[in-house]
Amino acid sequence: MPRIPVHTIDSAPAAGGDILRRLEKRYGRVLNIHGGMAHSPVVLEAYAGITGAIAEHGTFDARTREAIALAVGAVNTCAYCQSAHTVSAKVSGFTVEETVAIRRGEGGVDVKLAALVQVAREIAGEVGDASDAAWDEAVAQGWTDTELTEVFVHVALNLYTNYFNHYVRTELDIPAAPDLDD
Repeated sequence: MPRIPVHTIDSAPAAGGDILRRLEKRYGRVLNIHGGMAHSPVVLEAYAGITGAIAEHGTFDARTREAIALAVGAVNTCAYCQSAHTVSAKVSGFTVEETVAIRRGEGGVDVKLAALVQVAREIAGEVGDASDAAWDEAVAQGWTDTELTEVFVHVALNLYTNYFNHYVRTELDIPAAPDLDD
């Protein structure tokens, strides 16, 4: 059960309502995660700031971003983020089977993307560290120092949302991701 109610644009504190309006334009509606974050405009603005920086300055395409998000959400067992990013990953061209494989850590994508996703998985699961083997494989697959640096902000964003959802127990308002045990 959620720990806090979900704000709407009208019920959110003024600064939170303004940010919710921007997010509603981007996502088509106010998602429960955003409505929860709106209790504290600084929490919502921090999320919007990171996503805005990624949108403005990031180099990864939607498939890469979604693969990273799926992997990090799986490492952190965040049902909300795994569900949200399964929906987004399908929009970016992944099949449901590929999303499940990424979440399980079975690749599910081309070798180059799998190498980057493994680095992200290790960052999330090893308190910010990644093994030399994972790093070296990503380099061998053609990922640059810039891209290997950028993956960190994607992991950080997903940790932020994963942990927030755990913390406030965000209720799922999107289709649930397929169970990994099926």
